[in-house]
Order: sequence, then C-alpha cells, then structure tokens
Amino acid sequence: MQRLDSVAELRATVAGWHRAGLRVGLVPTMGNLHAGHFSLVRAARERCDRIVASVFVNPTQFGPNEDFARYPRTLDADAQGLAEHGCDLLFAPAVEAMYPFGLDVATQVEVKGVTETLEGAFRPGHFAGVATVVLRLLNLVQPDVALFGRKDYQQLLTIRRLVTDLGLPIVIADVPTVREANGLAMSSRNQYLGAEERDRAALIHATLQRMRAAVAAGEPAEAVERAAAAALEAAGFRVDYAAVRRADDLAPAA
Repeated sequence: MQRLDSVAELRATVAGWHRAGLRVGLVPTMGNLHAGHFSLVRAARERCDRIVASVFVNPTQFGPNEDFARYPRTLDADAQGLAEHGCDLLFAPAVEAMYPFGLDVATQVEVKGVTETLEGAFRPGHFAGVATVVLRLLNLVQPDVALFGRKDYQQLLTIRRLVTDLGLPIVIADVPTVREANGLAMSSRNQYLGAEERDRAALIHATLQRMRAAVAAGEPAEAVERAAAAALEAAGFRVDYAAVRRADDLAPAA
C-alpha cells in the first residue's frame, strides 16, 4: 500500500489509474480506524479496482469546545489496518495541504436545507466544515465512488445533497452501521467511555428501535419523541433531540 501526504503525488497516482481504465473508490476518514471503517474499505473493494483511504482530522468541523486537540490520532496503526484490508493508497495530508491559504480565510461550502436541524442546530458550523473537507477530498482524488457509513446519517444526506447540487460525477455509496455486541454503534470516540458508560450508551440504539416500532404501529410522532426523550433522561442522558424525521430530507414526520 502506498502512503502519501503530497497532493501532487496523489493526483498523479490516481490519474494513472484512471488512464488505465481502473475504477477508483474513496473512503474518507479522520483516522483511529475500527471495524466500521474497514467495512467501508471492503465495500469499496466490491465496487472498485483501486481504493484510496484518507486520514485527516479536519479542524473546520470541530466547535471551539470540542475534542479536536485530543481526538485520537493513530496513523501507523491505521496504515497497518488499511493495508491488511486491501486498501491501495493512504492519503494523510497536513492541514497546510488541505487549507493552503490558512484556516481563517479558507473557502467554505454550505449545504442548505438538511444541515440546520438536529445535529446542525447544536453544532453550529459543523456541517459546513464537513461539506468543505469532503468537497476538497472529492476534488483531489476524483473518485468514481465515495463510501460513507449510515451511522452519521445527517452527514451522509448532506454529502449526497452536495454532490447532486454541484453535479459531481461521483456515486455516493452508503454502508450499514457496524455495531458492538450490545448495539452501540462503533465510533472512534467510544474509547472516551468507561465500561459502564459503554453499556449505558447502548440504550440509544435500543431507544431508536422502540421509536421505529412505535411509529410503525401508528403512534403520533410527537408522542414517540416525548417518550424517547423521557426514557433517555431517566437513564441519565442529557438529550439534545429524539426526533422522528423523513429519511429523504430530515423534515418532521407527518
């Protein structure tokens, strides 16, 4: 597996693959990789001849009181895991390569309509940071397919809207969430949790399953939301939202 941090070398390598008629897949990550990330690599291998995985902890999607400084950075272990799972190229750029004019004056991309609600309402600027870095990676790699997990569903929908709105000739493929045995979605941030907290966090998935069943049974969305929030708060969570939304545009369910 190649390991590059140079934009010029990345472009030259991928251009050579395209000239050879090879189909290229991109798996964007922030590193500290786990089984969920490797499922994206496997899915890319099913669709593509060559796979690029990026590892870049993107500063523009972190808020001022978030965990950018302590976000786990494990590049050597990530490289080993990617190689073992069939990745062809690891692109791990410096901040200066991704934002050549500096963060303060960097061009930003906003995707309106799906980013103002839910997580976007509680993390101002987060999805602009996500959209900006993903667009940069798509432009640098120019893949045929880019793969994202369903775990960050609002992010997935944002990227799909971005690619469609800008007419980019790239397929955005989604891959099912990989979960721990107790139902907790795998995440690099799970390592912040102690054993008791990990068990308690599994209640989020269980609550979502109950919400889905209640909606399918015809219960009003507002009642389902109130019951879910109350159950989570009783278990010790501080609830930002427990919402029933339409899958295509995140609008409130009728």
